[in-house]
Amino acid sequence: MAMELESLGTFLKSRRARVTPGDIGLRTYGTSRRVPGLRREELAQLAGVSVGYYTRLEQDQAGAASRQVLDALARILMLDPAESAHLHNLALRRAEPRMVRHQRQRLHPRVLALLESLGRNTPAVVLGRRGDVLAWNRTGHALTAEHVDFEAPQDPARRPSVPRMFFLDSHTRALHENWDELARIHVAYLRFTAGRYPTDRRLAELIGELVMRSDDFARLWATGDVADCTVGTMRMRHPTVGRVSVDYQVWLQPDIPDHRLEIYTANDEPSADALRLLADGQGSDRPGGQGSGGHIPEVVPSAAPR
Repeated sequence: MAMELESLGTFLKSRRARVTPGDIGLRTYGTSRRVPGLRREELAQLAGVSVGYYTRLEQDQAGAASRQVLDALARILMLDPAESAHLHNLALRRAEPRMVRHQRQRLHPRVLALLESLGRNTPAVVLGRRGDVLAWNRTGHALTAEHVDFEAPQDPARRPSVPRMFFLDSHTRALHENWDELARIHVAYLRFTAGRYPTDRRLAELIGELVMRSDDFARLWATGDVADCTVGTMRMRHPTVGRVSVDYQVWLQPDIPDHRLEIYTANDEPSADALRLLADGQGSDRPGGQGSGGHIPEVVPSAAPR
């Protein structure tokens, strides 16, 4: 089941409800209010647009909104950079976009070269736009999903899906001591991605599946939170090396935004020792290397569809 797409109007209403007059220095003179946040009239006045026009924006009947209006709304609603980008993405979308079943993603050679350059001592995973694992080195696999077949990313039909593992796989849930924090980030990033790719049927189906199969995902999705996911901390109880605390950071290529190279670095000496144990236990991990037992990712020219 494909999840119904979030609209510009829905997003505006949810964010308007979160901002009180006091948050933006607006005096109410003790008058009773029937809405938890700003009134439409107040937001329209502060943004410099008519009430009628803003009402049509919330009803998704106003057509295209200018960048100036969107920037003003983002400022008044106190949106962070990710939320502002999401607002602009929603505004660019047609009212009822035609869903497209895009081809399964394939690993770009430049991203593969970056992964290879890291060597075995730095755990790393390459993720596609929907959170599918496109490639990983041996240590990245051992750290994040050693219970999954290392070769699985080679077959598009069996590729591990990080969102599915996070919400539907008990091993992954038990691995992360700060699961609640990371789960909120995963859901908020999926919403951010859905705004960027509103016609991606596979993405909409993934979200719909998780809403149906995971009460935790459905609850977090209903909050409407939006966030990018580029840095953070994972506190893990690893079944092989014990407790590990790592920072993750995402490397992006400007012309290949769908491919996210996520690398993991230790936060303390015991965690560094644990990563060294994992690396020493994996042998040569060159993703495309001969004799390594590793998976040879599929690569495509940069002009191929992703």
